[in-house]
Amino acid sequence: MRIAFLGTGRMGTELALHLIHDHELTVWNRTTERTARLAEAGADVASDPAEAVDGADFVVSSLFSPDAVRETVLSPGLVPERVPWIDTTTVAPADADEFAAAVPTYVGVPVVGSLGPARSGSLGVYVGTADEPLRRLVMDLVAPWADPDRLRGVDSGRKAATGKLLANLALAVSAQGLREALALGESAGTSAEETLEMLSGTGLAFIAGMKGPFVRGERSTEGGDFTADAIAKDAYLMIDTVEAALDDAGPRPGADLPALRGALASLNAEIAAGHGNDDFSTILRKEAEHTGE
Repeated sequence: MRIAFLGTGRMGTELALHLIHDHELTVWNRTTERTARLAEAGADVASDPAEAVDGADFVVSSLFSPDAVRETVLSPGLVPERVPWIDTTTVAPADADEFAAAVPTYVGVPVVGSLGPARSGSLGVYVGTADEPLRRLVMDLVAPWADPDRLRGVDSGRKAATGKLLANLALAVSAQGLREALALGESAGTSAEETLEMLSGTGLAFIAGMKGPFVRGERSTEGGDFTADAIAKDAYLMIDTVEAALDDAGPRPGADLPALRGALASLNAEIAAGHGNDDFSTILRKEAEHTGE
């Protein structure tokens, strides 16, 4: 297949690398330097999105935000008629509805996981469209990205977007829970390592295992797998989704996402301190560790 791949940031590059050996790949990124790994692997590099999609059998986008999708894909009417558009960008359910209405071949394909699973082809992947034959076709195409048990076809881009936001809500809230557990442990005179060990039999075991290396200082948050900027952006999509529903249906207990807002406050504090491009584990590190004191 001839595939146009738009957006070769950290995640986009890893996804595109899984396709390059079996398909003819043309890539584009706003910052051309970020296409270097793919060019070295044999991809053609386009000077603009229109050049990338010319003659493509599939268009894949992996952009930072819904607004970037609108600017790059929707506003210029970029996707050729009848060419499937596979969008891996994290978007809100309402965005997915908008994109599907604008481009009949839109398939929402958000991925769940960070750079490690992306490199190993073991991500969770949602494939969302009401067009069942197209869904099956796209599931086959993106299978190299996915853990087979976590490759899920759903009947709309909206549902795929919801699944991705649920996954990232769980990640943000559990990281905030770990942050508070570490604070409680320190207040009680327990070391971070002891706290991590005590959490092994609790509901925070998964996040403690995942982020333990960052807490111990075994891994730097610089150049991390999932940046504070990115998960904060996703948190705002979640909050906007709920606020839009509340405008229609009125208040209900917990619907203002207080736990997520707590996590977002921690993320925003780190972003304001200049750590937005660090792994979001930055919320688990003490200021002295950031500054090297």
